[in-house]
Amino acid sequence: MTTTPLVITSDDILLKLCNSVSHVLSSTTASQVTHAAMVQSITRTCLKPDLGCFSIFDGGFSGLVVINFSAPAAIEIYRAYMKQMGMPESELAFSHTSDEVADVMGELMNQILGDFINKVNKQLQTSINQSQPKMLTINKELTISIDTNLDEAVARRVSFRTQNNHIFYLEFAMDKTEFIQLKDFDAEEEFDLDDLLAEHGQNHQGKPQASPSVKVMDKSIAEEADDLLSELGL
Repeated sequence: MTTTPLVITSDDILLKLCNSVSHVLSSTTASQVTHAAMVQSITRTCLKPDLGCFSIFDGGFSGLVVINFSAPAAIEIYRAYMKQMGMPESELAFSHTSDEVADVMGELMNQILGDFINKVNKQLQTSINQSQPKMLTINKELTISIDTNLDEAVARRVSFRTQNNHIFYLEFAMDKTEFIQLKDFDAEEEFDLDDLLAEHGQNHQGKPQASPSVKVMDKSIAEEADDLLSELGL
């Protein structure tokens, strides 16, 4: 008896990305971040107010990830993340236009894409790479379309909700493609870094811990954003 081969579509890959967004943001902020059960088909991806970030990936397939945060959603995620890192509330920024907020959201997007790429590489037995995420604070009603050279592009939008019911949106475009499983294989075992560190924590009890730090994005990103807005006459 023949069995129907397993087929992974673009929407299945989108679901993996949505799970990475929810997992990384929930675990790093110790709060619940969820995505909608419904997905919207769109014609193009855009950066929108208040804080937009995007990254392009290529390799086994090509695509573009955009996350548009409202100011309340960005601030909630930023402050929850920094508190988890041990930063006192008195030292935290209050405005989504702060450079520190952009740095943190860029780092979180890096972690999201890293989790997603790791799953894709293992579960689909292919390899993709990402570009450095870029951030743009958008204070005006401005929509910026990002053109990419995709093969029969499939574009989707998914809404997410933070624990305090603030909404943000993921927009995703990629090649229209399918992965077809030809034979059974064992995916590499997944492991949780936090669990691994906890398991071996007794080996480091006597060692001082490093102060928490935030990865700072390329300084040129802010300059690029300013140049972009200048070209648009804003």
